Amino acid sequence: MYAARPISRLAARGLKLRDAASLQKPRCAVAHRQFASAQPVSQDDDKTDDKAKSSSKLPSNTQTRPDQDQYMKLESLPVVFSDISRAKVAIREGIQRTECKKSFFLSEALGMNIFLKPEFRQFTGSFKERGARNAILKLMREQGASLKGVIAASAGNHALALAYHGKELGVPVTVVMPVVAPMAKVDKCRKFGARIMIEGAHIGEAKTFAEKLCEKENLTYVNGYDDPPIIAGAGTIGCEIMEDVPEVDAVVVPVGGGGLIAGISCAIKTLKPECKVFGVEPAFCASYTAALKAGKPVPAPVQNTLADGLAVPVVGPHAFEVARHYVDECVQVDEREISLAVLRLIENEKMVVEGGGAAGLAALLPGGPLDRPEMKGKNVVVPLCGGNIDTTVLGRVIERGLAADDRLVNFYAEVSDRPGGIANLTQLLAEMNASIKDIYHERAWLHTSVDRVQVKCVVELNGKEHADRLQKALIDKGYPIIWKPTSR
Repeated sequence: MYAARPISRLAARGLKLRDAASLQKPRCAVAHRQFASAQPVSQDDDKTDDKAKSSSKLPSNTQTRPDQDQYMKLESLPVVFSDISRAKVAIREGIQRTECKKSFFLSEALGMNIFLKPEFRQFTGSFKERGARNAILKLMREQGASLKGVIAASAGNHALALAYHGKELGVPVTVVMPVVAPMAKVDKCRKFGARIMIEGAHIGEAKTFAEKLCEKENLTYVNGYDDPPIIAGAGTIGCEIMEDVPEVDAVVVPVGGGGLIAGISCAIKTLKPECKVFGVEPAFCASYTAALKAGKPVPAPVQNTLADGLAVPVVGPHAFEVARHYVDECVQVDEREISLAVLRLIENEKMVVEGGGAAGLAALLPGGPLDRPEMKGKNVVVPLCGGNIDTTVLGRVIERGLAADDRLVNFYAEVSDRPGGIANLTQLLAEMNASIKDIYHERAWLHTSVDRVQVKCVVELNGKEHADRLQKALIDKGYPIIWKPTSR
């Protein structure tokens, strides 16, 4: 049971006494009654509850009320709101407190009040620092001088966060990274003083090696998305969201291993049960959706995705157990939507965010799974959870985003193989204000006529309307074309 805040303190913050009284109720119980229950509570049920509360005790033959059962169930979860509250106090000196700010351009474009929480501005570039610091501090309190060090298997953000905060807190850190780990992240971990071991073709093999080393050297393994202190640390984001945007209607959270959305949803639903919490995962690794269907974490098919930080084949069991009680819905986004979200953030907000970090915004873009009438005009918070994108990958993502936005278009046009054939085509492109990015002359694969050739063009345009005008102009001029639509 959470201790009630003194009324005087609440009054000082401008809260009405009615609001203060409501805050003294077990928040998890309130959250479950308004969200997790399949049927809304009727007014009669509320009256019944009030009568039961006024009684000094229940008759011996009276069964426990559903709200009490649900409250006890929520209190038995691996992470509860009190864990998040303690984490918030514990890590406040070592974590950057990121502020939710409204985006004018995205709000106008999407028809919602979009608030962005830039977690990628943490020192190591991701929200992972919150959980890493909280986990190390908890181990220090519990084990004291007997703590020999921590170890983790990671190819990215968790490795950086653990290495940095291990150095800050004086705890030795060992990170096992697969051979596919980006060298830039490997070098950064070394600069933070961590012991780096390159083992395994993928993260699964790296984890197996780390667990064996953990037993051999008496180290403590820290799971980057499933350990309760990690989840509680991530949940502090939810507390900050409520402080910055108390009128929030929905929070849209990227989903990988499940730790981030488990923590945020627990905090949000406890403090404001009516607020919707949506999860967003890449279609190429829908492990949370698979777990929901199976009723437990199960392996999901994985393909290479721009949201590589979310490509976790199996969600964490602790994270899933928490999230399933609080999350309203989980949707999926494709590669086109992810790349377009990264592009929108660069152009409109001057923010460089990795694919996984932009997944929440991807779901809200026009045509996305959360582009719904009921979301219009609502206050929506989107945590941008990571910014550690490789520069070479960033270039590819930007080009894919431009293609998805019909600002980079490729097509084949059939022209005369006589002098001036290509010149006439390029003249038309110039008249249509199409900037040629690439042009390739092909003779061997056109069999309709010996005196004609095929030209492949890649052009930069201003958007779909411009692309439609160019396509019409080519057809009107009599060019046989093969137009390659970018919206797949």
